[in-house]
Amino acid sequence: MPSACFLGFSFLHSSSRVSVEVHSLEHEVVIAVGSNVGDRIFNFSEALKLMKLSGIRITRHGCLYETKPAYVLDQPLFLNTAVRGFTKLAPHDLLAVLKKIEKNMGRTGGIRYGPRPIDLDILFYGKFNIQSETLIVPHERIWERPFVLAPLIDLLGSAVDNDTVASWHSHSRKTGGLFEVWEKHGGESLIGRNELRRVLPIGKQLLDWSERTHVMGILNLTPDSFSDGGKYQSVEAAVSQVRLMISEGADIIDIGAQSTRPFATMISAEEELDRVIPVVEALVKLPEVEGKLLSVDTFHSKVALEAVRKGVHLVNDVSSGRLDPNMFHVVANLGVPYVMMHMRGDPSTMQNNENLHYENVCKQVASELYMHIRDAESSGIPAWRLIIDPGIGFSKKTEHNLEILSGLATVREELSVKSLAASHVPILVGPSRKRFLGDLCNRTNANDRDPATVSAVTSGILNGANIVRVHNVRDNLDAARLCDALLKYRRS
Repeated sequence: MPSACFLGFSFLHSSSRVSVEVHSLEHEVVIAVGSNVGDRIFNFSEALKLMKLSGIRITRHGCLYETKPAYVLDQPLFLNTAVRGFTKLAPHDLLAVLKKIEKNMGRTGGIRYGPRPIDLDILFYGKFNIQSETLIVPHERIWERPFVLAPLIDLLGSAVDNDTVASWHSHSRKTGGLFEVWEKHGGESLIGRNELRRVLPIGKQLLDWSERTHVMGILNLTPDSFSDGGKYQSVEAAVSQVRLMISEGADIIDIGAQSTRPFATMISAEEELDRVIPVVEALVKLPEVEGKLLSVDTFHSKVALEAVRKGVHLVNDVSSGRLDPNMFHVVANLGVPYVMMHMRGDPSTMQNNENLHYENVCKQVASELYMHIRDAESSGIPAWRLIIDPGIGFSKKTEHNLEILSGLATVREELSVKSLAASHVPILVGPSRKRFLGDLCNRTNANDRDPATVSAVTSGILNGANIVRVHNVRDNLDAARLCDALLKYRRS
């Protein structure tokens, strides 16, 4: 977490107090969101939708936290987050809108700090300090609540991006601003404890990806994939392979019908659907799939839409929305996790010389990914539904792939400059059987690259990867378990 010294200046300066309404201009605001009654994820999605319809343009989202209740302890666990956006609503008009949303979603008077389907609080409104009988801004309890501070900090970057954000820091009356307040509560050391878990909603689960590495098994339904093209084109063969991967311990099955090997020719969404949907329909009926997660590997929004409707839990897009302008809108409406991978160009152009030029591959991958994350958030995909993939083998040379596997911490650090939320999302790496491993180990046959894959996966996990995408589940799961034990020992 950045310190005052890191940021290079003090946040202490005066901020204006206002007792009059602010009109016409658009102001940047921060709103805290909480829920512990009913379907908490649905409540969040509904509240964000109603906020948007009410004149609040949400641009950034904090991570999602499951937390123990405060003050009134005999009640269900809360989910908490915060959002940052812009509105032309005056402060008290904004308050009225949020109270109306709470009421329409079933919140009643009840016990103060008691159970509620939705709780919406204004944390900051522009640069202003507001005190009235009905509204105090900044919210008076920010400073004592880690469950508020955690998602609030996520909305910031280690670099202060504008004067409004600088004023939010100044309200803390600490030289290090909000970061100093967060650190005094314990900062990142609080995350992962029972009181404050950073989670990703996926399927029927709230996934805490910090607990262990998750293994994603690859199911290629293509005739021309570099490793196993043509092996699983029939539904029966595909089902048999999925059963094998699940028996070996796969957490996620990634189903792809579009080859993304270098210089591959793209197929239509309709042809992709013809390959994917019969397999998905067969898989969701399998008893073995209960409790596992299904992913669709596609850059076509039509395929993502239909696959999720049939029972898939997340969308894995190698293009980060660049190859289909409808993808962000579709994923936002589906409300499922979204894997955003770094790639320049498309599979047919990604290895062109211009796409292989980097000055600092880890920093540039992070910077380019952040631009896509920003657009995804503005389109309604919250940061707490995102997974990032630095794109091993996609518009990368061998040395770039090695730099990324050993430099995932640099990727996170560079993301944190603009968005701490983005720097906290799960990282997926997929080096499995790729050509750079063959070049390094003199293995021309992709199926002979499993030992090298295990080594690459081990490096990725020890450097910060949370999900590994592999062909050989058994051997890589063993590697993941060993890495998890080593990391746990290192932290103890």
